[in-house]
Amino acid sequence: MKDSKARYMMLRAGNFLLWVFVITTLIALILYVPKLYGAIINSDLGMLAGMTVIAVVEFVLFWTGIIIVYITSRQLGFKTRLWGILLGLIPIANIIMLFIILRVTGEEASFELSKCSLNQMRKDDTICQTRYPILLVHGVFFRDIKQLNYWGRIPDELEKNGATIHYGEQHSAASVDDCAKELEERILTLVKQNGYEKLNVIAHSKGGLDMRTAIAKTSIAPYIASLTTINTPHRGCEFADYLLDMIPKAQQKMIADTYNMAAKKLGDTNPDFMAAVTDLTSSACTKRNEVVKDNPDIYYQSVGSVLAKPSAGQFPLNMTYHLVNLFDGRNDGLVGEKSFAWGQDFNMIIGAGKRGISHGDMIDLNRENFDGFDVREFYVQLVAELKRKGY
Repeated sequence: MKDSKARYMMLRAGNFLLWVFVITTLIALILYVPKLYGAIINSDLGMLAGMTVIAVVEFVLFWTGIIIVYITSRQLGFKTRLWGILLGLIPIANIIMLFIILRVTGEEASFELSKCSLNQMRKDDTICQTRYPILLVHGVFFRDIKQLNYWGRIPDELEKNGATIHYGEQHSAASVDDCAKELEERILTLVKQNGYEKLNVIAHSKGGLDMRTAIAKTSIAPYIASLTTINTPHRGCEFADYLLDMIPKAQQKMIADTYNMAAKKLGDTNPDFMAAVTDLTSSACTKRNEVVKDNPDIYYQSVGSVLAKPSAGQFPLNMTYHLVNLFDGRNDGLVGEKSFAWGQDFNMIIGAGKRGISHGDMIDLNRENFDGFDVREFYVQLVAELKRKGY
């Protein structure tokens, strides 16, 4: 079901039905359980019939509510849904799971409906309708797939606020230079087909390296108004240098061949796993930065984030954090904070309380809401600021 106000109104209704079930069941237990034994002994058919009706009503309330929230919630996640089913017949555990479901779905409904109201209130302001359209450029090991958007719920939120969105569509894994050439072709096609004067580019992770190289080494510079890099390893990842030195060449080849084979099936015509990984090393980035210079006619800015604790990152970022920390210090699970900053402006995001914000969180990879940072609104304000700057 597509995200919409109707979806979250239904979620709120399901949550409400579950609360009615909890409250009325508690009342029924207090009022009727003490009388149940006497009604059975005395064959009080009226009382037994009344209790049966109440039980049926409670059954309908629970199953209607639980089915609705299971269908409409995005924040419950697979694990919570599974535990809800597995623990459903275990006393006490089922009550705990029910209250977890009530909390998660209640918070989700309130949060999403408030976002719907906010977007409706500012709809006519089109705060993300920038002078130049937005090009979103993905990072390594992903492709732009319509059915599973790399950028999660972000593009939809930007479009609701007036943005025009396009995608880079470069290879999931290839050298920075090869991806730069793909982006050149993509941008020239967009400009020609749509009559665009320029584009604002927002690039995540390796996509930022691809775009900086495309601007410096291909013909697209005149068509770029701004480049915003998100959690990009501009100075590389020292842990990648270490891994390439430690892992035997035979194992590297096996991993690369496996990835390249899978990538071809997903749309890459000439994937090159090793070239992509090598171009992310600190040594490769140091060499590249000596020749890939910023264009003075283009506005460059950057964004970075860090995890406050490794366990906050989804797998495998909760595992890689420790390795990255040994070489690159505080990081987002993949990239150290010293590698993020590039351009005229830099925004380091520390928020989200004790949780922090991972490499994946910055593109809404897991479609997760959490306290302290609203990634969708972050991008809305980022693009709105581009508009205010005249881009």
